[in-house]
Amino acid sequence: MRNKLKIGIVGGAGYTAGELLRILINHPCADVEFVYSTSNPGKAVSYIHTDLLGDTDLCFTDELKPVDVLFMCLGHGISREFLSGNHLDEHTKVIDLGSDFRIDTVFEESRDFVYGLPEINRQQIIEAQSIANPGCFATAIQLALLPLASANLLNSEVHINAITGSTGAGRSLSETAHFSYRENNISIYKAFTHQHLKEINKTLKQIQGNIPDLNFIPLRGNFTRGIFASLYTECAEDENNIVKLYRDFYAAHPFTHVADRALSLKDVVNTNKCLLNINRHGNKILVTSIIDNLIKGASGQAIQNMNLMYGLDEDCGLRLKPSGF
Repeated sequence: MRNKLKIGIVGGAGYTAGELLRILINHPCADVEFVYSTSNPGKAVSYIHTDLLGDTDLCFTDELKPVDVLFMCLGHGISREFLSGNHLDEHTKVIDLGSDFRIDTVFEESRDFVYGLPEINRQQIIEAQSIANPGCFATAIQLALLPLASANLLNSEVHINAITGSTGAGRSLSETAHFSYRENNISIYKAFTHQHLKEINKTLKQIQGNIPDLNFIPLRGNFTRGIFASLYTECAEDENNIVKLYRDFYAAHPFTHVADRALSLKDVVNTNKCLLNINRHGNKILVTSIIDNLIKGASGQAIQNMNLMYGLDEDCGLRLKPSGF
């Protein structure tokens, strides 16, 4: 049996770091060497991630150690600054869960980041030294559209409505993440301008070339985790052919599945799955796409990428139990 991978996590106090820890401490091929946090050095990891009491004795540290894989769970825009200020061993693979390298993939001359959506970039991920993990909305929306783009069937405007749980806003409290705002409430934010549109457009253009407008309305939900996205576009192709297209496209991918029934968010919460459902309504194709924003939309997908980079089974450590109810 190979030696376990040595893992470091930077930005260890946030939601995505907590999810990484929950998965990695049970991963058969990984050992977490350190959890870096400048605001909590010396504190037990379970002091912040309270559900990990009894599962790990790790404490936060403000010192880096040599590791095989470094997960960066920093605020968007901070990853470049961190890499500039800290020397990493050239053999350390980096997986960035922030937005810094999703569009501009080059860091100085030392690292070129691969966009870490396994359903389209699996081979590049296998060969990569550094990964830019996709955004959560971007993951759900791209997985809903990739098969259509692969068949050059994105020829009309796409209308996207997607609602996310409060954990999508991160752990730092803000007015719109506060319980008093979220409870019994739904609201629109960043209509037509959400930052994840850039990476979605970039991927789709690489596949199909010219693509139509993506009209994206993101919503804040009154629940904690998950993304429920519904997308529709005009398409003349027969519904059965579209469903077959989707099933064939994802046949070799262990976490993305096409359901023949209506979906509910709890089908995917606490899993690394993306579930899709396709229906025709008149001259329009409606695609529903659901993920857990913290797992397939962040930490689980990051570990999926790690597994690919090191020749492990893609689903290693990621066969997680859904909540169901």
